[in-house]
Amino acid sequence: MRTRGRCRYSLARRDSFGIHPLARLYHYVGFTAALPSFIALTPEGPYCTPGGFHIDPWRAVDRAVITHAHSDHAVRGCRLYLASRACAPLLRARLGRDISVQSLDYGQRVGVGDVTVSLHPAGHVLGSAQVRIEYRGHVIVFSGDYKLAHDPTADGFEPVRCNTFITESTFGLPVFRWEPAELVFERINSWWLRNREEGRTSVLFAYSLGKSQRVLCGLDPSIGPIGVHGAVVGMNEVYAAAGVVLPNVLHAGETNASELRGRGMVVTPVASGASPWLRRFNGPDGLSLASVSGWMLIRGARRRQALDRGFALSDHADWDGLNRAIKESRAERIGVTHGQTEVMTRWLREQGVDAFVVPTRYTGETTAAEDQEYPEGTQEPGSTPEPINTIPNTGLTQTGEQKP
Repeated sequence: MRTRGRCRYSLARRDSFGIHPLARLYHYVGFTAALPSFIALTPEGPYCTPGGFHIDPWRAVDRAVITHAHSDHAVRGCRLYLASRACAPLLRARLGRDISVQSLDYGQRVGVGDVTVSLHPAGHVLGSAQVRIEYRGHVIVFSGDYKLAHDPTADGFEPVRCNTFITESTFGLPVFRWEPAELVFERINSWWLRNREEGRTSVLFAYSLGKSQRVLCGLDPSIGPIGVHGAVVGMNEVYAAAGVVLPNVLHAGETNASELRGRGMVVTPVASGASPWLRRFNGPDGLSLASVSGWMLIRGARRRQALDRGFALSDHADWDGLNRAIKESRAERIGVTHGQTEVMTRWLREQGVDAFVVPTRYTGETTAAEDQEYPEGTQEPGSTPEPINTIPNTGLTQTGEQKP
C-alpha cells in the first residue's frame, strides 16, 4: 500500500545518538553477521547468549562483564558486575559501595553458563582487562581500551590469541604516533619549572581515573608542591591500596591554596576548568593551563580549549600499537569499535585482513566521559544477586583456581 505524506525514514531523521535508522539497521545486521553466532548486539550492547551476560553494556543490565571502570564501559545500575580483582574497588568507588561485584585474577578461567570467561591485562588503567570468551572451540576477545606502552600504574598489555579480536580504535589514524612518555614528562616538568620561576600556578587537566595517576608518577616533586582535585584523591586512594606508589600530594582546596599559588602543580579533571574552585589557586602571575591527552597531537585542539600548553600523552594505543596488538592476537577476524572505525576497518581490509565495524554508542576518548561524578549505587532492598558464574539449572564449570 502506498504511503502518502512525509517519508517515514527521511534523510533528516536521526535517533538519540544522531544515527539514521537505516544506517543503524545496516550496522546491526553487519555486526550480527560478522561476529560468531553466540554473540549478539542488543539495545544494551554486546551480549553473550550462552553465557547470559553483556560485555561493557551501554545501559543497566542484569549481569555485566566489565573491561575497566571508565564510565563509557561501566554503567550504573547493573545487578551484578564481573571485573578484574584490581578493577573491583574502582567500580565501587565510582558506582557505589553497595554494588555487587565478583572479581577474577588475571588469567583465571571461570565457567559462565556454557562459555568459559577469563580476563587478561589491557594496560589502559589500573585493573583494565581484555575479556576472553570461549565457546565450542571459538575464542573471541573484547579488548576494551588498551595501550602497549609501559605504565607504572597499570599491568602491561598481554596479547591473547583468539579467532575473533574486537579492538578499540580511538586513535586509529596514522597521524597518531606517541613519543616516549619520558620525553613528554620532561616537557611537562620544564613547563612547571618555568611557571614557578615566573609566579604562575601550573594547572594540568587529566582524567581523574588513570591519566591523573600516570601523570603524578611522572612529575618531579622537587619543583614544588602538588595538589589534586577531590575526584583524583578518591582514585589515588584505590591505587595506593593496590600497591601503586604515588608522590605525596595535597587535596587542593581553600585551606592549602596558599601553598600552591605561584609555585605548585594542580592536577584536576577538565570539568573544573570553568569553576570558581580553580580561581583560588591564582599565583602572582595567574594560572597556566595545560591538558594531557592524545588529542593534543592535533593542531588546533589546544587553541579550541583556550590552553597555554598541550601534552600528547594517552592511555590508548596509537596507530602502531593498534596494528601490533591486532597482529599479535593472530585472529582470523577483526572487529573495530570505539573511535576511527571506518578508517581502521578499510586499512585492515586493504592489508588482506577480514575486518568489520562493530557499532557502539561511544566514540572513544572524550574530555568528559571519565570524570562524571556518580551518586552512590543502589540495589533493590533485600535482593541478593547470585554469582555471575552460577546459571539456574546448570552445573558450575570452574577451571583454574577458585577464589573467594
